[in-house]
Amino acid sequence: MPLLQDDRLKTYKNKGRDADEMRRRRNETSVELRKAKKEESLLKRRNVVLSDTEEDAPTSPVQDLSKNTLLIQNIVAGIQSEDPKTQYEATQTCRKMLSRERNPPIDDVITAGVIPRLVFFLQNAQSNEHQFEAAWALTNIASGTSNQTKAVVKAGAVPHFIQLLSSKDLAVSEQAVWALGNIAGDGPALRDYVTETGILQPLLQLASSDVPAGFMRNVTWTISNLCRNKDPPPKFEVVSSCLPTLRSLLNHNDREVLADTCWALSYLTDGTNEKIQAVIDSGVAPRLVELLGSNEPSVLTPALRAIGNIVTGDDTQTQTVLDTGLMQVFPCLLTHPKSSLQKEAAWTISNITAGNRTQIQAVVDAGLVPYLVDLMCRGDFKSQKEAVWAITNLTSGGSVQQVGYCLEHNCLAPLCALLSAKDAKIVLVILDALSNILAMARSQGQLDALCQHLEEMGTVDKIEQLQEHENQQVYNVAQKIIDDFFGAEDEVGEMVPTVSENNTFQFNEPQNIPSGGFEF
Repeated sequence: MPLLQDDRLKTYKNKGRDADEMRRRRNETSVELRKAKKEESLLKRRNVVLSDTEEDAPTSPVQDLSKNTLLIQNIVAGIQSEDPKTQYEATQTCRKMLSRERNPPIDDVITAGVIPRLVFFLQNAQSNEHQFEAAWALTNIASGTSNQTKAVVKAGAVPHFIQLLSSKDLAVSEQAVWALGNIAGDGPALRDYVTETGILQPLLQLASSDVPAGFMRNVTWTISNLCRNKDPPPKFEVVSSCLPTLRSLLNHNDREVLADTCWALSYLTDGTNEKIQAVIDSGVAPRLVELLGSNEPSVLTPALRAIGNIVTGDDTQTQTVLDTGLMQVFPCLLTHPKSSLQKEAAWTISNITAGNRTQIQAVVDAGLVPYLVDLMCRGDFKSQKEAVWAITNLTSGGSVQQVGYCLEHNCLAPLCALLSAKDAKIVLVILDALSNILAMARSQGQLDALCQHLEEMGTVDKIEQLQEHENQQVYNVAQKIIDDFFGAEDEVGEMVPTVSENNTFQFNEPQNIPSGGFEF
C-alpha cells in the first residue's frame, strides 16, 4: 500500500501504485511558469502607436481628463454626423486616443456610447480605411478589462469581425484577427462564443495563406487563445481541427509564430490521453523535440511544456517521444540558466521515471540521475521538488540495479536534507522514497547496513522529529517508517552494502535476484 495519499496523487490515473498513478498532470502549478502579469499581457494585446510628437507627450491627469472630455464630445458628435468624411475623422480621432501608450480612456469611450457606432462602421463604412479605423478602435477597447471586452461583444461586434477575416484588405483582415484574439483571450466563455460563431474556418485559411510575418503572428496568437484555458477546456473536437495548421506553423521561421504555435500545442496536450494521442497522431512530436534545442527561451519554454504534457500519457505515448531522441536534450535543460526551465525539465523526467523500467533505464543511460541529484542540492525549491519526484518515482518502479545506481550517485544525502522543508507535500514524497529504498534493502538482506548509514547521516533523528509534525499525514507516515524499519532488530542478510570513496551507499547485487530483476 503506498504511503503517499494526498490529493495531488488522487488526480492522476489511479490504478494502485503503478506508472499511471505516479504520472502527474498539471493542476494548480500550471501557472507557475507564466506569472499573472505576463499571462495577462499574452492574453490580450493593444495596438499602440508610439510617437514622440507633442500631442502624445505625457501630461498630468488633470490635463488628460480635460482633453479627453473635449475629444470624446467631438467624437460623439462626429460619428453621429451624416457626412462620411466627418464620421471617418471622428473614428480616427477615437482610434488615436485609444492607441496612445499611457492611460487610454477606454471607460470614457464606453460611457459615451461610442461602441455601437464603431460596430456599425465595421459593415457600413464608406471605405476600407474607415473600416480599419473602427476595427482598430474596437480592438483596443477589447484589450482592456473583462468588462471592457464584454462591452464590445454585447454591441454585436464578433460576427462582423468574423466576416472581416475574409476582407481583401489585409489591414482590415489583420485588425479583425487581432480583435477576435483579444475577445477569445478574455476567458472560456468568450473563447467558446467566438469559436461557436464561426471563427475557425476563415482563421485557418489565413494561417495557410501567404501573409506577412507580422500578420501571421496575430493569426497564430489568436489560434493559441482559442486553444487555451482549462475551466472548462475548449471542445476538443472543435479545436483539434487546428492541428494540421499547427503542424505546418511549427516550421515557420518567425520566432513569435513558433512560440505561439508551441503554446497552442501545450494547451491541447494538457488533458486526457485521448487528447494527447490526437496531438501525437498529427505528427508534431519530432519537431517539438527538435525545438527543445532552441536558443530562444520564448520557443523552448512552450515546446518543453508540450512534450512534458505528452509524457503524462500512457507508456506507449511516452515512448513515442523517447524514440525521437528526447533524452539527449535534458543535460542542457537541467542546467539551463532559467530556473523555470530546470523545473519544467525535472517535472518531465519525473513523468518518464513513472513509466516502465525500460523508460527508467533510458533516464539512467542518458546520465540524468547525477543532474537530478545536483538539482536537489543546488536548484531553487521548485526545481528541487520536481527532482525529488523524479527520484521517488524511480525508487517506486525501478529495479534493484536502477535504485542502486541512484544510491551510488548519492541521492540519499539531498533527499534526506530536504526532510527539513516546510512543504508537507514534498516531505511526504521524500518519506515515500525512503520507505521504498528501505523496503528494497530489507528484501535484499541489507536493511541493517542501510539503517546504520541513515543513522550516521542524522536521517533517523529527522524522521523521529517528524513524528511531532503539525501535518497529521506526515506524522503518521514518519511513525510508520520508524515502526516498520527501526523499531526492532531486523535480520541482517548475507549481502552487505559497500561504502564508496565519496561516502555514498550502494547495493551489491545479491545472488538470488531473479533474472528479470527485483519485483516489489
